[in-house]
Amino acid sequence: MTEQTLQVEILRYRPETDQDPAFQTYTVPYRDDWVVLDALNHIKDNIDRTLSYRWSCHMAVCGSCGMMINGEPKLSCHAFLRDYYPNKVRVEPLANFPIERDLVAVTDDFMEKLESVKPYVIPQQERAVDEGPHLQTPAQLNAFKQYTMCINCLLCYAACPQYGLTPDFVGPAALALAHRYNLDTRDAGREQRQEIAASNEGVWDCTFVGECSQACPKSVDPAAAIQQTKIASTIDWYKALLNPWGKR
Repeated sequence: MTEQTLQVEILRYRPETDQDPAFQTYTVPYRDDWVVLDALNHIKDNIDRTLSYRWSCHMAVCGSCGMMINGEPKLSCHAFLRDYYPNKVRVEPLANFPIERDLVAVTDDFMEKLESVKPYVIPQQERAVDEGPHLQTPAQLNAFKQYTMCINCLLCYAACPQYGLTPDFVGPAALALAHRYNLDTRDAGREQRQEIAASNEGVWDCTFVGECSQACPKSVDPAAAIQQTKIASTIDWYKALLNPWGKR
């Protein structure tokens, strides 16, 4: 019986030899339970050891294997070959980011923007160890739990047309994580984050296309987080207008 195969077309770019990226096609065995990452690993192990890409867990948890697969941002470990067979699969690095090598994108811009929104708990005051943990009710946890599911895969940035057009835009994942900490009852850092989150380059650059939430593999819904931040910031503005001497 003839073995079933599938063609995988990969965007290659080796900066030491290539002036521009170009596609290279490989033929791999087709397995019904294989994902695109399995095909890439087969190419790396058996056909072309020069192929470069990121991956780690193979379980849709680490977020490192995000790529453009047939033009859509997806985790390559979560994109089954059976959904594409018998057609050719095209694999490219994440859109809206510079290419470092082959399928490896340069994500420094995201890391800087993530750091700028202070994605960590900023307490009102430090608690001594003997005071014990800062307890929360289930309802308080549920208020922000959805936004803790972000795995920084950057699929939302590759899907976001606004980030593609306006590189200064802070972007969906960073803004969703800022919102996550703003909703946390243990946190008192909202005002520190507002300088970035509520700026023109923050939530107000978002045009609410919603592609970020569509692409998210963990149903974080960054589009909703951004719109909620817009509402909270608008309420702040009206409060300051009506009571300029009061504390927000």
